[in-house]
Amino acid sequence: MATELEIKLTLSEPAQAKALEWLLARPEASKGPCKALINRYYDTPNAALNGAQAALRVRQAGDRFIQTLKTRGEFVEGAHRREEWEWELSDPELDLSLLEQTPLHGQVDLQALELAFETNFQRQVVMLESGASVIEVAVDSGEILGGGRSLPLHEVEFELKAGEPGELMYWAQALASEVPVFLNLVSKAEQGYFLAGIYHPDITACDEPLSVTDLLHTLSVSWLTGEPVKLPESALSAIAGVVEASGSASQWQPLSEQLQAGTTASELIRQFPHLGQLQLALALGR
Repeated sequence: MATELEIKLTLSEPAQAKALEWLLARPEASKGPCKALINRYYDTPNAALNGAQAALRVRQAGDRFIQTLKTRGEFVEGAHRREEWEWELSDPELDLSLLEQTPLHGQVDLQALELAFETNFQRQVVMLESGASVIEVAVDSGEILGGGRSLPLHEVEFELKAGEPGELMYWAQALASEVPVFLNLVSKAEQGYFLAGIYHPDITACDEPLSVTDLLHTLSVSWLTGEPVKLPESALSAIAGVVEASGSASQWQPLSEQLQAGTTASELIRQFPHLGQLQLALALGR
């Protein structure tokens, strides 16, 4: 079992092309492999795995097959921290025996697991080495398939392989200053679950002060579902201190007004090219 720490940014296809060009031009960067990844995710008919906040997949990369179990984990200073188990397989079939030493054993009827959705994409890897820190950047482009529907996939993920966690935020912020990005707390698996009709996130109206993480998650759910966000001033009151500390007041004021009037994440992304920069600043100062 390992612990994964990563920051995921969603962006448009043109912005993704510019992001890759910018990353490869960094003196700290080296170009890694480009590979096609076919990912099949499994759950029970009653979505017990999703209910346990876990995701199980078999990934095919060339002639390699890897079975992976991930927990949903927590969001810490802009990054996802999750537990992860990986096993090499000889073929694309699930090996249920490998799950017996994980938290799934005893919680889920493993015999009832079946294909739920797929995430299929091209991944260009870029390695960043800065001092003692090593970061793997995955530039993913493809689609998510589930429930007879599809979503386009254009992401840049920064994953810490060694060194200081703060380097993740440094590089994410550096990229966000070059191209428009959206700090997305919704994983590929959650997007697939949504398409498959298994995951039904709602945006709940709330008068109580939201934390930065709550706000970022609300925006991510709106991005996924298209549901509008309308938050009273009281719900945004706790963000004010973080905004002041991060020096983001000029960016925050028009965004706050839009959130109070009612809007969607997609509309915010269109109106505010620097939305990702503000999201990352808030996450760092939370």
